[in-house]
Amino acid sequence: MSTWVPFALARRLRIAAIGVGLVLPGALAAQRALTIPSEKFTLPNGLEVILHVDRSVPIVAVNTWYKVGSGDEQPGRTGFAHLFEHIMFMGSQHVPVGKFDEWLEAAGASNNGSTNFDRTNYYETGPSNALPLMLWLDADRMGYLLPTMDQEKLDLQRDVVKNERRQNVENVPYGRFFEALLPALYPKGHPYSWEVIGSMADLSAASLDDVTRFFRTYYAPNNASIAIAGDFDVDSAKTWVTRYFGDIPRAPDPERRSPVFFAQLERDTVLVLEDRVQLPRVYHVWPTVPAFHKQEVAWQALAQILGGGRSSRLFSSLVYEQQVMQDVSAFQQSNKLGGMFVLSATAKPGQHPKLASAEFEATLDRIVKEGVTERELERVKNAVRARMLDELSSVLGKADRLNYYNYFAGTPDYAAQDLARWEALEAYEVREMAMLLRAWPKVVLSIVPQGKRDLAVTGGTH
Repeated sequence: MSTWVPFALARRLRIAAIGVGLVLPGALAAQRALTIPSEKFTLPNGLEVILHVDRSVPIVAVNTWYKVGSGDEQPGRTGFAHLFEHIMFMGSQHVPVGKFDEWLEAAGASNNGSTNFDRTNYYETGPSNALPLMLWLDADRMGYLLPTMDQEKLDLQRDVVKNERRQNVENVPYGRFFEALLPALYPKGHPYSWEVIGSMADLSAASLDDVTRFFRTYYAPNNASIAIAGDFDVDSAKTWVTRYFGDIPRAPDPERRSPVFFAQLERDTVLVLEDRVQLPRVYHVWPTVPAFHKQEVAWQALAQILGGGRSSRLFSSLVYEQQVMQDVSAFQQSNKLGGMFVLSATAKPGQHPKLASAEFEATLDRIVKEGVTERELERVKNAVRARMLDELSSVLGKADRLNYYNYFAGTPDYAAQDLARWEALEAYEVREMAMLLRAWPKVVLSIVPQGKRDLAVTGGTH
């Protein structure tokens, strides 16, 4: 049913807050295509509602964001946000268990959800005439979930989440990367210092009172926004939203943690994790800036130039030319309270990942000395434009982007400002990010086959 996505959808995280590139032939047309005209209003109980009409196909999407993720949890009580993502599909006062899916499928609609550091979302997509059903179902679980919440449901979904953790973290090659990395990258107690899915111990310890309190704190209309995109009548949608959600009482506004620029490390931290993998992999990770920070697009661009695809510098060097690594990646992940910059490479059989570690530093040094080329920057901007157009090719993609801007930038109408960040990006700014990486301490994490610690990268530079 539901999907756990570490750190927000990895694909979108690598291109979060992206926009259009240089104003070249076709770029202005792309800017117009990337505009998402919308109307926003707020119910008296605090629920934010965003409407975008797209009559290209008779389909509508409802995308609900609750402004709660694993970053709102407390040490010892982790995994609650993702646990509730599951519980929300288990029926409510007027929707028996199993009927949520059954009724939507009968109407030709589908649904799912996901959780990350900063938010939990639930979404439905289907024919336009299914919109009132979608809204009513979402309203019933927002306003009337607790009357049907019991120990049996909690125990059932707790076991489902534990099994999901085994499948996605413990029994997947390199799946324990975040588990090993986060406590070293962020100080103890930092809201991003534990995995989104939580720990087995915390999930086992969660009581019915704990999860009930969590729901009452965060699953209230004044802590949510609903984006409706597609082929629908605006007046009818407003009527349905008001009718179904208007009587749900607001809750006290939850406390919000202030954005953290980044948790600067004092020195390089070198970690080795033995796991059930065939080949060693090395990661270099730095704490960086949150979403919509003034430097964010420069970090995004540097990641793409270093390891974003087969034409990137590190892929060309390590995979094609030297032929010592079988894969290379780089990404800047920007969340609400902070971010991280990640380089990684998996060694070919018989090769040592220290070769990749040395090439990471040598490539950064070349960029510090020579900068990046205008051609590289243009290629990044063109790729960004294409990806954004692809993301907005569906009504569900548009609804999610409206909610993203609304929460992270403070308004759903942020497309033009977002695109302008990329238009204004210059090569020297990307070079400055490489200079920071060479100056800042980092986490060096090696994941190696069990009993093969000699395949780990054991030294730092700071």
